[in-house]
Amino acid sequence: MFAIYRKEMRSYFINPIGYVYLGIFLVFSALLCCYTTLISASYSTTTYFFYLIMSFIILVPILTMRLFAEERKLRTEQMLLTAPVSITGMVLGKYFAALTMFVSGVLVSCVNLIPLYVIAAKETSSSSLVHIGPATGQIVGSLVAVIMIGAALIAIGTLISALTENQLSAAVITIGVIAAMILLNVLNQITDSSGQPLIGVYAVRFVIDWISVMSRYTMFANGLFDYSALLYYVSLAFVFLFLTVRVYEKRRWG
Repeated sequence: MFAIYRKEMRSYFINPIGYVYLGIFLVFSALLCCYTTLISASYSTTTYFFYLIMSFIILVPILTMRLFAEERKLRTEQMLLTAPVSITGMVLGKYFAALTMFVSGVLVSCVNLIPLYVIAAKETSSSSLVHIGPATGQIVGSLVAVIMIGAALIAIGTLISALTENQLSAAVITIGVIAAMILLNVLNQITDSSGQPLIGVYAVRFVIDWISVMSRYTMFANGLFDYSALLYYVSLAFVFLFLTVRVYEKRRWG
């Protein structure tokens, strides 16, 4: 697994994809932080992290589209299947390489929040009012949610990449699936003039709420750790990685 992991990490920087991803992620997060906090003169970071998750619709497919689709395109897939490494190790090595790139981008982007603390400290020292500034609990909770949501979405992108041969096809399909999983929660927010949900079938609402990865974000955004939500994200990642392993086990022995 570690050999595959090292190979994938090198490939992110041998090819421009790693630089492109980190560049887009950091520039976008900086602009987003500037707009949602400094320009709006607000110390709330929940809006910043919410829109950062929205950007995963585009950013995550950049990371995952090449994981397996490139191997099939370059006809190197058989080398992987006959290499002295288990299918599970191969899949996890590629997955953790993509996850490492993702988490690195998220953690580096946290420098965008430093000016908030600096400005808040100056305003607090020059005022007799109580301390005002970003809520650290909300920041930590939102960061945990962002990383867990990203981990689940990367697992989804990994499976899609394993099922396709073309990187562009993998990216387009991943964008569609992730967009659905993120934006489905909007359907449960739609109400009619009487305040009742337009979708009257509660079973449908339950399914939508279960599929949408955003339905469990609110607790973290308020600085509260929802262990059932953590279990949900871990389980979601596990299921899609398991399916990816099954796909390649079928190819090896099929």
